[in-house]
Amino acid sequence: MKALYGQQNSPGEEMTFVFQERESLPLSREHDVKVQVRACALSWMDTKLLSEIKLNKELVPVGREISGVVLEVGSKVTFFQPDDEVVGILPLDSEESGVCEVILVHEHYLVPKPEKVCWAEAAGTVRDGLRAYTALHYLSQVSPGTTVLVLDGASPFGTIAIQLAQHRGAKVISTAHSLEDKQYLERLRPTGARVIDVSHGKIDVAESCLEETGGLGVDIVLDAGVRLYSAEDEPTSKSQLLPHKHDIITLLGVGGHWITMEKNLQLDPPDSHSLFLKGATVSFLNDEIWNLSSVQQGKYLDILWCSCGILTAHRRENTTGKPQLDEPIPLYEAKVSMEIVQKNQARKRQVIQF
Repeated sequence: MKALYGQQNSPGEEMTFVFQERESLPLSREHDVKVQVRACALSWMDTKLLSEIKLNKELVPVGREISGVVLEVGSKVTFFQPDDEVVGILPLDSEESGVCEVILVHEHYLVPKPEKVCWAEAAGTVRDGLRAYTALHYLSQVSPGTTVLVLDGASPFGTIAIQLAQHRGAKVISTAHSLEDKQYLERLRPTGARVIDVSHGKIDVAESCLEETGGLGVDIVLDAGVRLYSAEDEPTSKSQLLPHKHDIITLLGVGGHWITMEKNLQLDPPDSHSLFLKGATVSFLNDEIWNLSSVQQGKYLDILWCSCGILTAHRRENTTGKPQLDEPIPLYEAKVSMEIVQKNQARKRQVIQF
């Protein structure tokens, strides 16, 4: 049976992807679950993070978000039994590649798959659902009446975040990076408060948000990266679609929460002073933190369950709950698809279906 791995020969080089033959391993640990994988989502691999936490190795397993059927369980497994349908995220230090027909997983990284969610949707939404729940429930407190700005709302993460915020009764403003994205966001039901098209660079996001909120500012901002420098100093044209950090600080309301995925965010003294005057907070969204402490295991499993459950809730309420997934991909195309994902050229979530 084949499994997909990433290979980086030297620092700074692009990662290449290879299939390796491997045997189906027997259950060797008491809490392991043997899973027949039905779908596996492909996500960008942060090689720098792996190096920083000393997990860099010659062959890195590819594919961590999986859904499948339980084949066998260890002697001390209490959560599952054979034939259960499960979904989960393999830990960073996992030796298993999710792009493989059969894998071994510790039971604490899996939750039951909701019945009405298909294999591809379960695997394709669990990561973005984890991020959205972490941002909106643990790094901030979304509630009815709050105003949430979701930047790049048509991205896989943005779509789930919008649905979750609306499900909790929040007023949602989002930005679109193209006309196609704008039309997609306007078709969502229930519709958001406003869609701001930034594709032409002529719209001031801060001004639009202040106008929408009557000058009060937004309560929660979920960014998709920010511009740290002036327009002429930015290295890529893609970054021109992102708001400047000063814009986000300007549009934040009193007591607002800025949730950022910009790991190299630098705030100057005037930025900090503005945040201080508003009593606003900045939090960094890193969904890997849940596996760093066993104390958080219960919360983590609850989030994984809710991540898929939000799709079921939306369909029950006759709202648009379709995540941003590409058509399922067969196993033989996994290598090419992962190369596209690693180069950040895939707009929709790529899912391998067995």
